[in-house]
Amino acid sequence: MQTEINGFAIDQFNQYNLETKATQGVCPWADEHRKPENRKKKCSSYDWERGLGTCHNCNKTYQLHTYKRKGEAAREYVKPEQPDPEYPGMEFGIGDKVVEWFKTRGISQKTLYDLQIAEGPEFMPQTGKSENTIKFNYFMGGDLINIKYRDGRKNFKLFKGAEKVFYNIDSIVGYDTCVIVEGEMDVLAYHEAGITNVISVPNGATLNHNNLDYLDNCIDYFDDKEKVILAVDQDEAGIALQNELIRRLGAEVCYLTNLVDCKDANDYLLKYGKEELANTIKECRPVPLENVTTFKDIEHEVTDFVQNGFKRGYQIGLPNFDNIFSTYTGQFITVTGIPSSGKSDFVDQMVVGYNNNYGWKTAFASPENAPTYLHAHKLMRKVWQDMPRKADIGTAKWKQVADHVNDNFYFIDMERYTLETVLRKGAELVKRKGIKCLVIDPFNKIRDVDCKTEDVNRYTMEYLTKIETFAKKFDVLVFIVAHPTKMYKDSNGKIEEPTMYNIKGGGEWYDASYHGILVHRDYEAKTVKAKVLKVKFQNLGENGAEAYFKWEPRSGCFIPHFIENIDEEPMPWET
Repeated sequence: MQTEINGFAIDQFNQYNLETKATQGVCPWADEHRKPENRKKKCSSYDWERGLGTCHNCNKTYQLHTYKRKGEAAREYVKPEQPDPEYPGMEFGIGDKVVEWFKTRGISQKTLYDLQIAEGPEFMPQTGKSENTIKFNYFMGGDLINIKYRDGRKNFKLFKGAEKVFYNIDSIVGYDTCVIVEGEMDVLAYHEAGITNVISVPNGATLNHNNLDYLDNCIDYFDDKEKVILAVDQDEAGIALQNELIRRLGAEVCYLTNLVDCKDANDYLLKYGKEELANTIKECRPVPLENVTTFKDIEHEVTDFVQNGFKRGYQIGLPNFDNIFSTYTGQFITVTGIPSSGKSDFVDQMVVGYNNNYGWKTAFASPENAPTYLHAHKLMRKVWQDMPRKADIGTAKWKQVADHVNDNFYFIDMERYTLETVLRKGAELVKRKGIKCLVIDPFNKIRDVDCKTEDVNRYTMEYLTKIETFAKKFDVLVFIVAHPTKMYKDSNGKIEEPTMYNIKGGGEWYDASYHGILVHRDYEAKTVKAKVLKVKFQNLGENGAEAYFKWEPRSGCFIPHFIENIDEEPMPWET
C-alpha cells in the first residue's frame, strides 16, 4: 500500500472503500446522481498512482485518499463546519436569483455544483449587519478549510481564524500542469471552458504586501508541477503578484497568458467565449529567458522611468535614516563596525522595519547570535516594542507577537556553516516561505569551501560574487556583517571608525558591495551612529551621511536622535 503521493502522507487510504485493484468502478456519488437501475453501473476511472478518480457520468474528479502534510508543526486554525460528504455543496442551498446572476457572468449551474458554490446569510463587517452571501468553499484534502463570503455590494471576507489556502487546490493534485488566477470567479470561468486544474489566490493581489502565506501552506502541491500557468490581472498589483509567484515557484516552470484587452478570465469568457478562453491556456508563453532581456520585456519599466524618473528605494521606517539611505532588492549591503558597536542589532532593526513597511520575511544565518532563542527574543522585543514579562506569557499580545515572529523570521541553524549550504537553504526558504532578506552574520564564520585560493582579494571577490548572484536570481536583499581586521586609535586613545577598507579583503569589499553601512557606538554620548559608507546609485542615498540614535534597552529599538549643528546638504533628488 502506498504511504504517500506527490510528497503528501496518506491520512486515510481509499476513503470511499472502492475496489483497490480495479481501474474502473462506480462513482462514490452515484446514489445521488443516477437512477436506481443505473447506480451499480461502472462510470468511474481510478488512477491509484495519482490518487484520483474521475466520473465520466457527472464529470466529477475526486481524491481516492485523504492526505496530511509532512514536516512542519501544525498551526491551530479554526475550521468551518464540515459539509455532508454525500451532498457536497447542496446542504446550504442555492437560490434561483443567485443561479441567474451567475448566468449573467457566463457561469452555468453545473459549474456551480462542481465547485460546490453555496448561498447563505453571513455577518459582513463592511455593512455592519447580516447579508445574504455567495459562499466560495475552500477544500483541501477533501476537508472544508475556509470560506470566502461575497455580498451583493461586492464586499468580501474570509472565515475568521481559518487557514489561508488556494481556492480549488485539490483540483491540481496528480497533474503536472496547473493554472493560477486572481479570483474565484476566474476559476469558475476556466472551469466553464473545460480547464479544471485551476486555482485562485484567496485574497487577490496587492502592490507591496504579496507575502503569499497561502503559498507557504500549499507549497508541496507544486513539487511535481512542470508547468505553472499564470493568468492574473495585468494591472500594477497583478503584475506584482505575478512576479512574486515567478520568484517563488521558479521562472523555469512558469508560463504567462495573454488576456489581451480584458481585465481577467471572467471578462474574457464574456467577451470571447469558452473556446477562446481555453485557447489562452493552450497559447501560453514561457516566462522570458533568464539572462536574456528584450525591450518588450522591460518596456513597462522604461516607460515608468521616462514618466517618473528615478524611484526612491525601500526604507526601514526610521525618518533620519530613511533621509540618507534606501535600497532595492537583488542587492547586498555590507555592514561593518568595531566589536560591540551594535551591528547585528541594527541589522535586526532594519529587517523588522522592512517587515513592518513591506511585509518582507527574513532568514538569518547568524552563528554569533547563538543561542537562537536569545536572537528570537531580541526580535520579539523589537516587534513588541517592549520587554515581555512573565505575566505576558500566554496572553493575546504574546500569541500575536510570537505568531508574527514565527511567520516572518527564520533561523538557519547548522553545526557547520558554509556559504554553499547557507545559500542553498536560502533558496529553499525563498520557495517555501517567500523570504526577501537574508542575513549572513558574520561573513568570516560562514566560509566558502569552493574558494581554495590563498589570495585574499580573489577569495573575497569570488565569495561576494556568489552572494550577488543569489541576490539577483531570487530578488533578495542580502546583509553581510563583516568585522574589521584591525582597529586603530587616534591621538586621544579613542578607537577610530573603521571603513570598508578595514575588512579583510580590503578594497574588494568597497568595489563589490552595492551599499556599505558603518554602525558605531559612542559610549560617552550614549548614542549609536549609522553612517553611509557607500551607495551604488545616488538616488538611493548619500555617501558619508550620518544618522544618530538612542538605543532603548527594554525594546532593543533604535530611537532617532537629532544632534544640533550638523550641516545637512540636500539629497540629489531634492536639488
